[in-house]
Amino acid sequence: MRAVSFLLACALSAAASLAAAEPEQQALPPTIAIIIDDMGHDLHEGKRLISLDQPLTLAFLPYRRYTDTLARLAHQHNKEIMLHAPMANTHDFGLGPGGLTTDMDEQSMVTTLRRALRSIPYVQGVNNHMGSLLTQQLQPMDWVMKELFRYPVYFVDSRTIASTVAGDVAAAYRIPTLSRDVFLDHEQTEEFVDRQFKLLIQRARENGSAIGIGHPHKVTVDYLEKHLPELDEQGIAIATVSGLWAMRNSNREMFAEGEKQAIQPAFAKKQ
Repeated sequence: MRAVSFLLACALSAAASLAAAEPEQQALPPTIAIIIDDMGHDLHEGKRLISLDQPLTLAFLPYRRYTDTLARLAHQHNKEIMLHAPMANTHDFGLGPGGLTTDMDEQSMVTTLRRALRSIPYVQGVNNHMGSLLTQQLQPMDWVMKELFRYPVYFVDSRTIASTVAGDVAAAYRIPTLSRDVFLDHEQTEEFVDRQFKLLIQRARENGSAIGIGHPHKVTVDYLEKHLPELDEQGIAIATVSGLWAMRNSNREMFAEGEKQAIQPAFAKKQ
């Protein structure tokens, strides 16, 4: 009888411990991450974004006029840095230097991507710039992810087309992978940005977290400058992409020490 009582007491104790742990898990607020794409062109708006107190994630196009300057300044202000890798699109829009195109063989694509990565100081992640054509194609995405797997970087699928396979291929390579939930400003009006920002918050409330992508347009920067400080009052947290990934993955580290090859910074030739 004493043995049964002891086992019952242990079971009740364990149940109480689990019950006590549940509120801690539930206490995590809805969390958003905001990526600002196309960084590197606009010095003024770039500096405004960097000066915001909130932990934004800034995705830089390679070899643009202000990419190096702004990336270094952003790092000093505790912003997270990504490579915004230009990829071929279905509308044949120009990609500029560092673009990955469908006519490249594996070596050309890998070399272009590697040089672009090395050109971005303090890079921690990668997402696709445009890419509605390339991200649908398994072979080039395999080449891209095989290269990214070598380095301590995550990948965010910007999802510029519904049929993208980029995120799936990244996950197959065991690269830490996330996907965009909401585009904030593909119409550049305050009303549209407001609607999309509220949608981002709604997604975070529904799913626990959500990722939005915006651009360094004046209307976007004006909006974020005004409304990001209000998030605390709304019970919404904001994190970098790596912070949001950690939240979704029980706060574990993305990479073990020494697991990946360090990216050696360099001024690479434009491709």
